[in-house]
Amino acid sequence: MLNGAPTDIAAKTLADALAELGYDDGPFATALNREFVPAGERSATPLEDGDAVEVIAPMQGG
Repeated sequence: MLNGAPTDIAAKTLADALAELGYDDGPFATALNREFVPAGERSATPLEDGDAVEVIAPMQGG
């Protein structure tokens, strides 16, 4: 799942999944199964079937 939508990816880590999905440029925050994952830990965070990934980009304005 990516942001609530079923998504098929081949990546084995969160960092690789983000690159595969086109999230190469930041800034953005990530969560895996509702747990925040710092940017520095994404490459060491493995993915498994059924994981839920959330990508949250900051919004400007007011």
